Amino acid sequence: MKSYLCAIGTANPFHALPQQQIADFMASALQLDEQETRKLKALYRLSGINTRHTVLEDYGKQNGEFTFYPNTPGLEPFPAVGRRMQQFQEHAVPLSVQASEDCFNQVPNFTAAQVTHLITVSCTGMYAPGLDIELVQALGLPATVQRTCVYFMGCYAAFNAIKAADAFCTADPAARVLIVCTELCTLHFQKHKETDHLVSNAIFADGSAAVLVSAEPLTNTALRLEAFHCDLAPSGQREMAWHIHDFGFEMTLSSYVPALIKEGIGQLTQSLLQKLNLKLQEIKLFAIHPGGRKILEVIEQALGLTPHDNRYAYQTLRQFGNMSSVTVLFVLQALLQDTQSAQHQEPVLSFAFGPGLTLESMLLSVHHVA
Repeated sequence: MKSYLCAIGTANPFHALPQQQIADFMASALQLDEQETRKLKALYRLSGINTRHTVLEDYGKQNGEFTFYPNTPGLEPFPAVGRRMQQFQEHAVPLSVQASEDCFNQVPNFTAAQVTHLITVSCTGMYAPGLDIELVQALGLPATVQRTCVYFMGCYAAFNAIKAADAFCTADPAARVLIVCTELCTLHFQKHKETDHLVSNAIFADGSAAVLVSAEPLTNTALRLEAFHCDLAPSGQREMAWHIHDFGFEMTLSSYVPALIKEGIGQLTQSLLQKLNLKLQEIKLFAIHPGGRKILEVIEQALGLTPHDNRYAYQTLRQFGNMSSVTVLFVLQALLQDTQSAQHQEPVLSFAFGPGLTLESMLLSVHHVA
């Protein structure tokens, strides 16, 4: 029995800021000199990102107008974890509701009362009673809905949520699983000048995505789940990490990450495709997590892909930046919306990466009902 991604809904915060405007904020906040500012702005120009969304309006303002950060030189006293988690609790629920309702609206005659399982995903905020319980109340889900939380797994976490949903649907054909990934990465800006932090500040953004998974296609066009494969590159354990510190969650994103992904992506792909006796040359549709422009480029080099093959990833990166676990779902949504009836049963190859260094892969196929 196969499960289906029937619909994908998305939402972003109101504040959509040009990349270079955020660079101006960062240069001022980090108190960079003229040479450092030029280098920072070059980094932002080369990121492949035009716009990012954030729940914090401060990133588009000048010092003296801030509402979250202190209006002082160096933003001192710098906001502590508690203040950041207050913002997460305030903004995560309405954003998640917006994405969920967008998802429901794509499924004919579907109501929140039909949801049997809820899986919530985040690595940028947590509290209890948490996002899962607040969503039950805000969406009007049954109080008996089975709840699962996937926390702190980073950019690949949506894959684990999809695997869990697939297992629920395999065990119970009547299951209707709602996955909600919500990440508010911009709450965790870190005031450090090290390259890892400069890169993190340059690419991460806020967003939410909701997916409905069931054992039968509930929409005319869906994505059927075919196979999964996960691997670890332990040599990259220190190169991508996510830790809770006194002033927010600190991301380590080393410049070595693209090289590690390039080294491991070939074997990961081969192992996945062997499960279904497929060859890479047979795949024309790709949904790759755009962890950054360089990551997309090294995957193209390793697998012989073109930028056109990666168009949905580049589109998402350009318009929204890296929203951690949410991002690959935006890519899948763009692909799903672009599919045609002639692509029925076409395979789709998807990747995501995160701390560990974890390499996740998923094979899907287009299911179209004429």
